[in-house]
Amino acid sequence: MNTVAPAPRATATCGTPLLCSHSISTRLSKKLALFTIAVLGVLSFMSWMSVGMLIKERNAQDLALRCQLIVDILRVEAARGGEAAVVQRLASDAVMRGFSHLEFRRADGSLLYADKPDTALQASEHRRTHAFDVALPSLPGGMLRGSYTVDFSRDAAMGRRWAWLLSVVTLLAGAVVALGSFWHVRRALRPLKQLAAQTQAISAQSLDRRLALDDPAEELRPWIDQFNGLMERLEKAYAQLEGFNADVAHELRTPLANLMGETELALSRERSPQLLQDTLASNLEELQRLSAMVNDMLFLASADRGAQARRGQPVSLAALARDVCEFHEAPLEEAGLHLRVDGDAQVPVDEPLFKRAVSNLVGNAMRFAERGSTVVVQIRAEAVPQQVAVLVENHGDPIEPQHLPRLFDRFFRSEGSRTCPNQQHHGLGLAIVAAIARMHAGRPLAECEAGRTRVGFTLAAG
Repeated sequence: MNTVAPAPRATATCGTPLLCSHSISTRLSKKLALFTIAVLGVLSFMSWMSVGMLIKERNAQDLALRCQLIVDILRVEAARGGEAAVVQRLASDAVMRGFSHLEFRRADGSLLYADKPDTALQASEHRRTHAFDVALPSLPGGMLRGSYTVDFSRDAAMGRRWAWLLSVVTLLAGAVVALGSFWHVRRALRPLKQLAAQTQAISAQSLDRRLALDDPAEELRPWIDQFNGLMERLEKAYAQLEGFNADVAHELRTPLANLMGETELALSRERSPQLLQDTLASNLEELQRLSAMVNDMLFLASADRGAQARRGQPVSLAALARDVCEFHEAPLEEAGLHLRVDGDAQVPVDEPLFKRAVSNLVGNAMRFAERGSTVVVQIRAEAVPQQVAVLVENHGDPIEPQHLPRLFDRFFRSEGSRTCPNQQHHGLGLAIVAAIARMHAGRPLAECEAGRTRVGFTLAAG
C-alpha cells in the first residue's frame, strides 16, 4: 500500500516552527519610511498635477494674449497700408515668434501669409493651436482667418524635471525618515534593554530584586508595576514553599522517629505477642497520622490546581452543621463545652467538603475554648451580595492581630497553640478550610475581639 508522506511543518527562517523574532526598530523604521513615501508621493503627485494645470492655464492665456496682440497690430497695419503692409509687418515680426507658426487666409480661403515651416515644431507633441478671425473692413473680403500654433515643449520638459525632482525628494525623505526613526526608536527602546538586563539578573537567590528605571515612560509603568507585583507574589510563594518544605520535614520527622524507635525497641529483645501487638497498634496510629497528613496535602495540591466543588441542590447549612456537631458530641462533652448553631441559609454546596470545613473549624475551636463555654456555629448573610458566611466562635485566649492573617497558612501555629495540651493536629486543618472556601468561590475569615475568636469562611450563595 502506498503511503503519503506527511507535509513538512512550516518553519520560519530562524529555525523555530512558525516563530521568529524581529526587530521593532527595523520594522517601525520601514513602516514609517513607507508611510512617509506614500504621503509625500501623493502630495507630490497632487502638487505636480496642480502645477501642470496652472502651466496649461497660463499657456492658454499667453496664447490668447499673443493672438490679441497680433490682431491689434493687423488692424493698425491694414488701415495704414492694406494687405501689403499687413504681410510686411507679419514677415518682419516673424523673428520674434520663436517656437511658433502663424498663418492667415483670406475670406475666400486663399493664403495671405504663413511663417516658414519649422521641422522641430512639426515634430513636437506639445503643440497648441489657436484659431481666430480678424475683421478688417479695409481689406478685400473684410476678414482674415488666423491660425497660431505654439510649441510648449520647454514647459513640458520643465514639468518632467519637476516630476523627477519631487520623486527624488520623496525617496530621500523616506530614507531620512527611516534612518531617523531607526535611531530614535532604538534610543527609545533602551529602557526595554535595561529592563531585560535587570530581569536576567534575577535568580532564585535574588527574588527581592525589582525592576526600576530612572525616568520610566508612561507606557512602561504598568508593565513595571505588574512585573514587580508578580515578583512580590513569587517571592512570597517561594518563601512559603521553603517554609512548607521545612514544616513538612518537621511534621514527618516526629512520627517517623516514633515508628523507628518503637520498631527498634521491639526488635532489640524478645517480646511477648501482647507487647508486639501493642507496638503494632502504636505504629498503626502513627501511620494513620502520616496517611491523614499525606491525604490533606494531596487535597490542598488539588485545590491549588483549581479544583472546584461539586454542588448539588440547595440544602440547609444549619442541618449540615448539626450533623457535624453530633460527630463531635463526645469530644465536646469530654472538654466540658457546649455547642449550638445560629442562623441558616439554603445554599447549593458540596456536602462532604462543607462538613469537613465545619468539622475542622469546630475541632480548632474546641482546642482553645475555655472549659464550660459555648462554641457557636454562626451562619449569616454577608454584606457582599450572593455570599454566605459560616463562622465558628469560641471564648478563650485572644489571638494576636498579626497572627490572624496567617491562621490559614499551612502548618502555621501561634505561640499559644504550640503549648496546647494533647495536641494531635498537624497544622493543615485551617488551610483545608481556606481551600474549601476557594472551591466554593469564597474566602477565609478570621477575627478576634473581647476574648471571642471567630474563624470561618464565606461561600457563594448561587
